[in-house]
Amino acid sequence: MSDHQGPLKDVRVVDLTAMVMGPYCTQIMADMGADVIKVEPPAGDNTRYISVGPVAGLSGVFINVNRGKRGVMLDLQTAEGKAALRSLIETADVFIHSMRAKAIAKLGFGYDDVAALNPSIVYTNCYGYGRRGPDADRPAYDDTIQAECGLPAVQEQLTGEASYVGTIMADKVAGLTALYATTMALFHRERTGEGQEVEVSMFETMASFMLVEHANGAMFDPALGPAVYPRAVAPNRKPYETKDGQIAALIYNDKHWQAFIDRVQPVWNSPEFATLERRAKQIDTVYGLVAQTLKERTTDEWLQLFRELEIPAAAVNSPDALFDNEHLNAVGLFETIDTPHGRIRIPGVPTWFSRTPGRVHGPAPELGADTESVLAELKAQPRH
Repeated sequence: MSDHQGPLKDVRVVDLTAMVMGPYCTQIMADMGADVIKVEPPAGDNTRYISVGPVAGLSGVFINVNRGKRGVMLDLQTAEGKAALRSLIETADVFIHSMRAKAIAKLGFGYDDVAALNPSIVYTNCYGYGRRGPDADRPAYDDTIQAECGLPAVQEQLTGEASYVGTIMADKVAGLTALYATTMALFHRERTGEGQEVEVSMFETMASFMLVEHANGAMFDPALGPAVYPRAVAPNRKPYETKDGQIAALIYNDKHWQAFIDRVQPVWNSPEFATLERRAKQIDTVYGLVAQTLKERTTDEWLQLFRELEIPAAAVNSPDALFDNEHLNAVGLFETIDTPHGRIRIPGVPTWFSRTPGRVHGPAPELGADTESVLAELKAQPRH
């Protein structure tokens, strides 16, 4: 049995997800105390093999999004594998998968099948596209979803070239959405005893995510403008060059603007730039003026001034620099865990709870590492 601690302690999750969207969701559940049992086919999750790692089958990406889970290998093409999964389902609070709807149904583990075994279960589908639309059966990956939801198009407005953002944003945003959807369903079950089916799709999630600010004028009938938030795509919205490097700064609201021009550029103290509303209408011009000014001092000089004026600013870091970041280390973001293949310094839980804190509960499992022990537990555990 799991000895995890956290707000999801004693919640058992049967996890048939692969790659990043679903595993990121269940990784956070494991960090928060859930007993996550990762069920893999004999070949394993493809993410095991996509980046560097200490041994074959334990890539850095896989280790990070599957930490703290127990690993069970089942061949669901066999009667024995299906019987073992049914036994797991009978003990579970959550069943989550990332197969296409037809594939999971063909295996005999659609919602109706699973709910017949465990009526109170929360059953979460992680899809590329929702089942109610014409694209339900299309395959989806982060790049294709980024493209379809408009990310490369807004990047082109920003930089002059269509491009993906440098992180698998669609997978991770959809994973976070699956997390909150699943825990909301658990909350409903806690109050009513009712299980239910939940569906989270990458495309719908990212369309909603993109349109938070970019819906803008297109929301109205008749439309008051295109679906774009001008500040986000202003060509001069980028890190500023300094004498010796780069800096990010947002001299945006009236308080920050006035403090900056009083100290640095009194000549800008004019009605043309006096209010946020007026600056927003010519935001790219404002960014350009600031860019020319910030070339005049070093990064450290600007950081010191911006901190004094309480203007949001930061040096431009690389991901490598995060491991040595003073603030992140002070708050204890990184956790060092021992594994059979050496020590790993892993980015841990970014949230804080006063009574039920989460933590990294161990390394990611090797393929099938816990199959025997988990299946042995089932003989002694009560069913729902």
